Amino acid sequence: MTMMSQRLSTRHARATIALACVGVFVSYLPVVGVSTALPVIQQALNASTAGLQWITDAFILPTTALLLSFGVIGDLFGRKKVYLAGLGFTVIGCLIALTAHSVLQVCIGQALTGVGTAALLPSTIGLIAHVCPDHRARAKAIAAWTASLGLGLTLGPLINGQILEHVGWRWIFLPTLVLGAAIAVLGALTVADSRSDRERHLDMPGQILAVVGITGLVYGVIEGGGTAGWSSPLVIGAFVLAAVALVAFVFVERDTYPMLNLRLFRSPAFSGAAVVMAVLLFAQVGLVFALSEYFGLVRGASAWDIGVRLIALNGFTVVLGPLVGRMMNRLNAGLVLFIGLLIAGVGALLVNLIDAGTSTLKAALVIGVLGIGIALAMAPITTIAVDSVPRRLAATAGSANSALRQIGSALGPAIFGVILTDRTLATLPGHLAATGLSQADQGQINGTVSAVGIQAGAFLHLSTEQSTGQALAAYGESFTDALHTCAWVGGIGILAAAAVSLVLIGVRKRSGDGNADDGVAGADSTPAAREAVR
Repeated sequence: MTMMSQRLSTRHARATIALACVGVFVSYLPVVGVSTALPVIQQALNASTAGLQWITDAFILPTTALLLSFGVIGDLFGRKKVYLAGLGFTVIGCLIALTAHSVLQVCIGQALTGVGTAALLPSTIGLIAHVCPDHRARAKAIAAWTASLGLGLTLGPLINGQILEHVGWRWIFLPTLVLGAAIAVLGALTVADSRSDRERHLDMPGQILAVVGITGLVYGVIEGGGTAGWSSPLVIGAFVLAAVALVAFVFVERDTYPMLNLRLFRSPAFSGAAVVMAVLLFAQVGLVFALSEYFGLVRGASAWDIGVRLIALNGFTVVLGPLVGRMMNRLNAGLVLFIGLLIAGVGALLVNLIDAGTSTLKAALVIGVLGIGIALAMAPITTIAVDSVPRRLAATAGSANSALRQIGSALGPAIFGVILTDRTLATLPGHLAATGLSQADQGQINGTVSAVGIQAGAFLHLSTEQSTGQALAAYGESFTDALHTCAWVGGIGILAAAAVSLVLIGVRKRSGDGNADDGVAGADSTPAAREAVR
């Protein structure tokens, strides 16, 4: 290779990494940001509670269900094509939502944006793995990719908070639309394309069963945690359909050319990363949801203020990204992951220190500990998943990892929402009784919260200012009781994930160079382990 071609190759590699990071930033910019606009959308479109829930879930469902499919399509037809298609879906979805005059139209826009994210996540990981054959360079690139994802989650609420304060809610979709279109033009000109060098097939039975199984699972959780309830025939039917489809998926994927090579799970490191990713995202997104509700309903914070107070949860992923990349190379990705999970678990448990009167500084310190732990843990999970398999399977591993990320993200708010509602309703009568309010006032407050749910905290009102203040104080104490239950669930879950990582991934420094071609990194660098995932 001539010096000129080497420079061009290096330039294409850097451009590919940069645009892959910007692509995942764009895909995650609206994820949390749209949630900040839900109260405004509710008033503007006269939306029901179920309608508001589906504005968020319309994004989650296609993202989760189509991740594996787009990973295979990228392997077959080129990851650059899938990358550009993902940006195209994102732009079209934002355009539809930008011009929406109904909840249905917003949901359609969100669904197309979710399809775009499903295409961008596996394609960006595949593009990075292709241009970074050296595991050290790949670890740094994946750390930057993770930081870009965190940056989207961090800036989304802040940007939308400013937009909501100055212009209409529809304009929250404009930044993603403009950025997505601009990046698509740059990507078409500069991104280096790649595809799998092994024979692959679309595997239509596997595609259909994966979509049905994942959609049924996520839909069941969403509806079960919402107005339908867990005993609803529709919810039970969704879970039964999901179970049947996923069992059938396992049998179908034993074919010669599967969509998801189940032999990947013979790698302890890959299996450990899969479990840790699902649990960590479940706890992280669930706690973000619970803390957002706490600041909004108990502390009366605006959308902008909530974004600022929660900035550390995802912001440290951005700030510490370069440091985490260097730590993984000097120490070991498994060790960095284990340390991060321990810190995140402790941070989640420290949320028990937050109550209705906690100062902003104290809450920020608690959230900061949780954010540092998440920042240390997030990049190693993806790196371990990709490095634990042959490089030719890196995109497949990345797709599976991202699918579990989305499943955890979907389960978190649904289950934590149930905890918040049930615990608040269970403890509210006792706190109201302690205030000395009349039986009539106590009955009115209990009835309002029972009928509306935790959102009733935004408009609780009694006949006098003093009685309203007493009612709001009791509601705040009940809500923080529920928040503490969420903290225990999240903290114990993360610490359990730390134990899983210690057993399946380990913390010893690896001796090989990762998965340059057919090898398997870390604990799976034995010939038997390499053969298991061929």
